[in-house]
Amino acid sequence: MCMRAFLITSLTILIFTACNSSTIVESYVAQFNASDEEIYIQEYDNSKAAQFLLENIPIFECPDKELEKTYYFRWWTYRKHILSTPEGYVITEFLPDVPWAGKYNVINCPGMHQFREGRWLMNPNYLLDYAEYWCREKAAARKYSFPIAYSFWEFYKVHPDTAFIEKAYPALKEIYAGWEESHWDKKAGLFWQRDGYDGMEVSISGALSKDATGYRATINSYMYADALALAQMAQLLGVQSDADLYMAKADLLKNAVNEKLWDESARFYKVIPRHGNMKFSPARELHGYVPWMFGIPDAGRSDAWVHLGDTLGFKAPYGPTTAERRAEGFSVNYTGHDCQWNGPSWPFATAQTLTAIAHSLHTNGENDHLTKELYWETLNTYSDSHRRVKEDGEKICWIDENLDPFTGEWLARHMLMEKGNVYYERGKDYNHSTFCDLIISGLVGIQPQADGTVVIEPLMPEGQWDWFALLRVPCGGRVLSVIYDKTGGHYDCEPGFNVYVDKTCIFHSDTYDVRVVL
Repeated sequence: MCMRAFLITSLTILIFTACNSSTIVESYVAQFNASDEEIYIQEYDNSKAAQFLLENIPIFECPDKELEKTYYFRWWTYRKHILSTPEGYVITEFLPDVPWAGKYNVINCPGMHQFREGRWLMNPNYLLDYAEYWCREKAAARKYSFPIAYSFWEFYKVHPDTAFIEKAYPALKEIYAGWEESHWDKKAGLFWQRDGYDGMEVSISGALSKDATGYRATINSYMYADALALAQMAQLLGVQSDADLYMAKADLLKNAVNEKLWDESARFYKVIPRHGNMKFSPARELHGYVPWMFGIPDAGRSDAWVHLGDTLGFKAPYGPTTAERRAEGFSVNYTGHDCQWNGPSWPFATAQTLTAIAHSLHTNGENDHLTKELYWETLNTYSDSHRRVKEDGEKICWIDENLDPFTGEWLARHMLMEKGNVYYERGKDYNHSTFCDLIISGLVGIQPQADGTVVIEPLMPEGQWDWFALLRVPCGGRVLSVIYDKTGGHYDCEPGFNVYVDKTCIFHSDTYDVRVVL
């Protein structure tokens, strides 16, 4: 515990002096604004971006300025997608209106990512309103795969409010029952989904079924996560019969994913195409890592992760790829459908993969195949892909739909412009993945728990950085800050790893290789 004079150091001074948070945020925002073609404006235009970020986001500083830049860029883009409507705030995926969206141009497909990212905003009202939107639009909440109860529960852990859960719970039960009615195959003992309605159209496995449907680890993992979240909500609300019911459903699905979707010969979770002979797709696809997001895999299966770092597997300079490079049907096309999941890299899938690594490391620790180095390398590759070289040679921060994993060019953007598509810059500032959450809950390792405790366990490999700070993180009614300074000279504080709750340092260690429970 902190025992020395630095106990009296004001966290306010650390935030606004040592880290110069105003300068950091305003500098990045000025840079992003200057290079931005502000086409579509919603609640917070570029002139309001700096103030919004200063009021809402955790402040992050580290020696890797490219990683730091991507962090602020993703918050800068997230703010663009906050839309005020007559029914409250919603979060959009695309900035221009697209015909496949629902009311207020909202689409449920990226909902999980939007809640995981947005939960770290200081003001919870944006996502409270957004949650109410989905409780009203229950049919739309099932248009694409979306683990909605899980998403609400992850938000609740950061901003605990029993009244929010009590209000949402009936709608969440109804949504779950709707999935069971429409997509549960009793004979197979699995949920099915069309690859495009998993947000993963033109996949290798989808091509093997006449209607691109299959028993997929994605939808079945999401439904497991939702059942588990509903059981936990029922426990919180004192409805034991419901808690038992949904826990039984969760157990059933966990067993089904492990027993039926694990291809033992390939050592990987795979799709079983529907309307066939119940044989696995031959391809390993990146979404086979999704079960690790929710702690589903049986012990002894982490060797599946060897393919993430293999150049014949998913590894690529701007990857990972969405299908193994060795797989028959792997392709990176500049023709045909602009959204293909048979090879191009997708931030949606990359974010899922990184969340899966982090969850496993935090739950089970490192092993021969799942390591902090794997998380670190994949995160940095992901960060580096958030760039575009303009026609005049200027390199700017960028997030779009999919990208060429070998060149870093944004594929859908290139194809749509070649076609003269009516949606000018459709995918610009695309809100279909996480990044900031991967820094906060993954790299720095702040993990709020349902019981009100918080676990802090950084995933940086030992010796990687000599200093870093993550400040003003809302967590269960408290504000957390983490500061590491190897020598004490960078922040003029006690050398080592320091954790603050509100303005008081409550934990100290010489190293950031720790697991702290608050």
